[in-house]
Amino acid sequence: MTRVLVFGGTGQLGLALQRAQLPASWEIKTLSRRDLDLERTDAIEAAIATLRPAVIINASGYTGVDKAESEPELALALNRDAPAAMARAASAIGAPLAHISTDYVFRGDKPAPYVETDARDPVSVYGVSKADGEVAVLDAHERAAIVRTSWVFSADRTNFLKTMLRLGETRDEVGVVGDQLGRPTGTDELARACIALVSRLLDGDADAAGVFHFAGAGEATWADFAEAIFTQATQHGRNRVRVKRILTAEYPTPAQRPANSRLDTSKIEALGITPAPWRDGVRQYVAQLLA
Repeated sequence: MTRVLVFGGTGQLGLALQRAQLPASWEIKTLSRRDLDLERTDAIEAAIATLRPAVIINASGYTGVDKAESEPELALALNRDAPAAMARAASAIGAPLAHISTDYVFRGDKPAPYVETDARDPVSVYGVSKADGEVAVLDAHERAAIVRTSWVFSADRTNFLKTMLRLGETRDEVGVVGDQLGRPTGTDELARACIALVSRLLDGDADAAGVFHFAGAGEATWADFAEAIFTQATQHGRNRVRVKRILTAEYPTPAQRPANSRLDTSKIEALGITPAPWRDGVRQYVAQLLA
């Protein structure tokens, strides 16, 4: 059996990986923060040395974008130091590593979608921690793949889709930012992409190492995303909810967000890993939650 070690097994992507269609020879072993203190790099390296997986997927991380502004040390520990330890330990046993990153490594002022070679220039503590994590992983392991994604949603845990459905239970109108642009990404699609990329890494494909972008096909503002969610909700008996488009300046947050989070996915598509439309994921998850 091919042992695949997944860090972050109880998160959105970790759960999606566990329900995904896997190669017949794969056996997934998950570790969450309940199983292992990811602030202890020695514990991470010891776990990898003991389990000796064939490949590692790091779906863990500090995801509190606003909270990171007041907890920079914790954000850096989980998003930089922990992945660096994983990469060192994976390299030591010859196991490739796939590490999940984010559009927040970019400033967001580029007029076109970001490509993998664009310079990292984050505008938040969270973004800095993820950018530093990318560098640390790539420095420690030549057979590592960084998968940057954006606006992740699912039927699990807390995310934008579930928040909109919750607000729609009690409101006729919801104000949503309409001047930030990105590509929403369903976790099942992201899991599929990770599995395909990891399979290539296991086969020794050098083209599967490095930095890749993967996000749902099609672009949207947060307001567009919300409207799609509410439209689908009406198909399952929910009342129509209006979306009031507001400016980022009207919804101040501790952390600055990129105005442009669009990721160009041409590079990963050249490997035959093509994202489905993000609206398909909205239909799937809203039906799953409301049917």
